Amino acid sequence: MRRYVIRRVAQAIGVLWAAYTVSFLVLDYLPGDPVSAMAGQGADQGTADAAQLARLKAEYGFDKPVLVQYADYLGKAVRGDFGDSVATGRPVTSTIADALPQTLELAGAALLLAVIFGGGLALLATYTSLRWLRHALLSLPPLGVSVPTFWVGLMLVELLSFRARLLPAFGNDGVRGLVLPAVTLAVVSGSMIAQVLSKSLFTALNEPYVQTAWAKGAGRARVHLGHALRNASLPALTVLGVLVGQLMANSVVVETVFSRNGLGRITASAVSTQDLPVVQGVIVFGSLVFVAVNLAVDLVYPLLDPRIVMAGNSRWRLT
Repeated sequence: MRRYVIRRVAQAIGVLWAAYTVSFLVLDYLPGDPVSAMAGQGADQGTADAAQLARLKAEYGFDKPVLVQYADYLGKAVRGDFGDSVATGRPVTSTIADALPQTLELAGAALLLAVIFGGGLALLATYTSLRWLRHALLSLPPLGVSVPTFWVGLMLVELLSFRARLLPAFGNDGVRGLVLPAVTLAVVSGSMIAQVLSKSLFTALNEPYVQTAWAKGAGRARVHLGHALRNASLPALTVLGVLVGQLMANSVVVETVFSRNGLGRITASAVSTQDLPVVQGVIVFGSLVFVAVNLAVDLVYPLLDPRIVMAGNSRWRLT
């Protein structure tokens, strides 16, 4: 177990390094100049004061070669220092820390709704004996996955806010202001969970151990929830780990649509102004959350299926 954890932590560090490196290179090759934007003169350096531009470039290290900039920023990032925002001058860590609670609140609520919606839909679709109802329920997840997130948000705002006037359309207005953006995020994520879990449940219900449980006189609910669901939940758990990263990414769109203050709006603003330190800080933080959740998912596997053991080569296998 210790060797496995060390191996996974090393992989996580590699993912973080790759995310930082790719984001640095992509942002460096984007057209425009973040220093000119901060100076308030747009992206055209010719219209800005040359002395002011030179001073700002020297202050943020943009006058150095790209490789030197990369080495300097990477060395500071390893120590948890992502520098200061080019747009605001505030430390990147403070900027992320201030916006993090709102985004975690949104992502947590969306994940909870996605699990309830996706899991409940899959259980009902595989449990019911009514053929028409099963087909109707199983047709919902593909529809939910296919619709764009921003379109779902706009439709919810139009129907439940502008027309019905039940919920606020914009802002961080407590629980009521959290409902629409959380539901918007949960539609796609819950549909993916429903697709994977329903397929796994149908497969598990045809396994020999389920037939044995039926033969021993187990009831329908016990077979479905006590035997099939436990093994069928492993693929859904894997998808759940991936969905955490997807929720972080989709929060950029959702927080923009609903004018919520959080990491999503900070990221959108930082990308538009080429605020490299903020963008890289958000990317590294998102990557850290992603690898931490997936590591936790890997460690939970044996608790759900005792047949899973550690092989000698540090990979999971079924015995």
